[in-house]
Amino acid sequence: MPSIYQLKPAFQNLLRPMVQRLYNNGVTANQVTVLAGIVSVLVGAVIAWFANHPWIFVLVPIWMFLRMALNAVDGMLAREFGQQSHLGAYLNELCDIIADAALILPFALFADSSLLLVLLVTLLALFSEYAGVLGAMVGASRRYDGPMGKSDRAFVLGVLATGIALGWLGALWVDGVMAVVAALLVYTLVNRVRHGLGQVKENAPSA
Repeated sequence: MPSIYQLKPAFQNLLRPMVQRLYNNGVTANQVTVLAGIVSVLVGAVIAWFANHPWIFVLVPIWMFLRMALNAVDGMLAREFGQQSHLGAYLNELCDIIADAALILPFALFADSSLLLVLLVTLLALFSEYAGVLGAMVGASRRYDGPMGKSDRAFVLGVLATGIALGWLGALWVDGVMAVVAALLVYTLVNRVRHGLGQVKENAPSA
């Protein structure tokens, strides 16, 4: 299933010189992971506090892009510079779901948008990531299947927030987009479970 996640290798190539400089300056993958999580919570809090001013939602696409860059950076530092660790794996997954919730929930405070739909998207984002993590627990790889993975959510929510900030989109648009995202998250969850089980079956020794 197509996903923006498939563009990650090209994005990493652009970031590689900067990652080398960060490593040379003693920056660690875990530091980058925690920084991205903390800033995501702060950005979400600022948006929630000023949610009655639509322009504040411009922070969403700006930070979503920077967050994706930081996520790529921490992964490259871990894999390419020998910084992979069990703690890093925990931090990566936990900070991701915390950041997701912090950046999705403020949409519930915009105008008359549906709290129920925003909460549903927040929970389904959590469940779909958990389904991806469970792949490794059953003998498959960590699943990143789409069509609504983390990068895809960042893109969709960034576009939606831009429309809000520019005054082009109202609560009906927010509700409509959230409903579509929720449906695609269910599909993503099913995809990750199905492909994880398929991978386990492929890896099983033949009789």
